[in-house]
Amino acid sequence: MDSMLGLKRTNSCGELMSNFAGQEVVLCGWVSRRRDHGGLIFVDLRDRSGIVQVVFSPEVAQDAFLKAETVRNEYVLTVRGVVKLRDSDTINPNMPTGEVEVNGLEIRILNAAKTPPFYIQDDIDVDETLRLKYRYLDLRRPEMQRNIILRHRATKLMRDYFDSNNFLEVETPILIKSTPEGARDYLVPSRVHPGKFFALPQSPQIYKQILMVAGIERYFQIARCFRDEDLRADRQPEFTQLDIEMSFVDQEDIMKMMEKMLAYLFKEANGIEISAPFIRMTYDDAMNKYGSDKPDLRFGMELMDISEAVRGSEFKVFESVLKAGGRVKAIKVPNYSHIPRKELDGLVEYVGSFGGKGLAWMCYTPDGIKSQITKFFSEEIVGKITAMTEAGEGDLLLLMADKPAVVNPVLGQLRLEMARRLDMIDPDKLCFLWVVDFPMFEYDEEEKRWVAMHHMFTAPRDEDIQYLEQDPGRVLAKAYDVILNGTELGGGSLRIYQRDLQEKVFNAIGFSVEEATEKFGYLLEAFEYGTPPHGGIALGIDRLIMLMAGRPSLRDVIAFPKTQSATDLMAQAPGTVAPRQLKDLHVKLDVLAKK
Repeated sequence: MDSMLGLKRTNSCGELMSNFAGQEVVLCGWVSRRRDHGGLIFVDLRDRSGIVQVVFSPEVAQDAFLKAETVRNEYVLTVRGVVKLRDSDTINPNMPTGEVEVNGLEIRILNAAKTPPFYIQDDIDVDETLRLKYRYLDLRRPEMQRNIILRHRATKLMRDYFDSNNFLEVETPILIKSTPEGARDYLVPSRVHPGKFFALPQSPQIYKQILMVAGIERYFQIARCFRDEDLRADRQPEFTQLDIEMSFVDQEDIMKMMEKMLAYLFKEANGIEISAPFIRMTYDDAMNKYGSDKPDLRFGMELMDISEAVRGSEFKVFESVLKAGGRVKAIKVPNYSHIPRKELDGLVEYVGSFGGKGLAWMCYTPDGIKSQITKFFSEEIVGKITAMTEAGEGDLLLLMADKPAVVNPVLGQLRLEMARRLDMIDPDKLCFLWVVDFPMFEYDEEEKRWVAMHHMFTAPRDEDIQYLEQDPGRVLAKAYDVILNGTELGGGSLRIYQRDLQEKVFNAIGFSVEEATEKFGYLLEAFEYGTPPHGGIALGIDRLIMLMAGRPSLRDVIAFPKTQSATDLMAQAPGTVAPRQLKDLHVKLDVLAKK
């Protein structure tokens, strides 16, 4: 193989435009495509900046032409040549460099390459496991490099923004003490402290609060976090978040700060103007109207409570639910009364997969209302339903009855599914909102106790502190989530900063004084040394970049992601370790070793 000795790269491939005509350049990159047209060889040379066409001719440089005949896709080359304008009939308008080409004078093959298992180009149809196994090839594709560049630019903009607003970037520990609640921790055995373990942080939560005690006042961090939990398209076992904490602020201060940051980020990185302030919506309104605490507002189709309209009907299913304190709700699908019966039956199965026990419908056709349940309704009840839902000819009503904890989320999922099927969601529309006034606690039926909905350091509303001991379910939190297009970008809260209130919250979720002291004694003690009022938020950077890039999966915007089974297919992690390593860590396995 050749070397670069005597040649120094002068330009990147993607920067060559018409103003470079006549200049001699030295380029480095990979062969994206090679075409042999008899007397000429065309090589599309690719580097991170883009692609440019290099032409080798025996009349111009015989040695370079002969060597160009030997190159193949993904060979690594250095090329010396002269930039020239293309003839008008050969200009390629689909390439940024399409007005020029490079007449090759010299070529050096720095490294050969085997035939890749898939094409190094955008929009390839290949199994994701193959892409992850050969991630170093997948990352060569232009669309993947654009995603990585966007991520780099976005995090730089975040740092610039917070630096200009007097924040300090402070690193918090990666090896910390394991804490209860939330997802499972990743544990790290300690060699020098036999039988003891560090945990990898699920969040820098406690440390950033202690930084407020320490007088830092405005903190941020691009933080790596870890959660040992089941994965989805928008979850990874290790992830990156933008972590913020501020002293002497209220909820509105934090929300305005983040709105300005997001507006700055989208304008500078994507060229998109975002209007602020964002919509504010209470948790109860979000659940009642959209069946979700992260509603997608790019389309309507709100959930409508028609309980009073159908009360007193002869339909026993609805009546029994209403008598048990449940609700009857509906969504109106516009211009879809012609839905095939087979699809209606499929919708019953669809809601069943989310825990729904049944689904009724009313089709407002030109020939009247078609339904399996209207025979149980009087004309007066049908009229009330029609008036309450404002249904008209062409509309489809989908109705469901159950307790709110079931009917809201199930209809919320059905709302999203119908919008997808009918192409009602504008992919270019951005709908930001804040969901506020979350319940402080939710009841865990398995453990038979209250647990924190966000986390146990979230402050309750002042007017609800009186209910902490006797009626925790009544307490609302000073918590807020920021949502974009039905995806939670992040969440935050004002924090508890007084020891006695923190101890009351620990007690409400079933922590004894001894347990609270063992797990969080250092935080409680810190609260006794002059802790300012403070609050913050954390945004998932992986999730945010995924939305900014318009990608369907987090794995498309992370350089080396894990699969849904939390494995790295390229590096084959996790893997086994030598018995000596386990002995040094004082760890014994109860898993039988495979021969």
